[in-house]
Amino acid sequence: MFKIVTTPSMMEDAYNVRKQVFVQEQGVPLKNEIDQYEPIATHIVGYDENNLPFATGRFRSFDNGVKIERVAIIASHRKSGYGKLLMRFIEDVAKNQGYHSLILNAQCHAQTFYESLEYNPFGKIFIEENIEHIAMEKLI
Repeated sequence: MFKIVTTPSMMEDAYNVRKQVFVQEQGVPLKNEIDQYEPIATHIVGYDENNLPFATGRFRSFDNGVKIERVAIIASHRKSGYGKLLMRFIEDVAKNQGYHSLILNAQCHAQTFYESLEYNPFGKIFIEENIEHIAMEKLI
């Protein structure tokens, strides 16, 4: 279901999920969605039973741990538990790479989702791409 991106085709699948969720649904400009961290991040893509991409996320080394970013599930696959499965997969990959400290910038509407995965908010709410966010952290 979830795989580490290893080919250009898989990377395109991850980008397409992000474009659908962040650019089309949330109005983030494409030039801001695809950024300078793409080449250094570990990307994950999820495929459904029909081998269609429906989920993605990435992480990259940050301070003494990793920063999880660009977590997205297409609308048709939300509310089915895939978000938690995706996050656990990302956490497992990061842990297997030797990381124990995770941070992310959660959209505020998703804060309770991340809290259910034992992420703790810190700092103040801030605006990124006209969307309220809160920084969150977890030790694994």
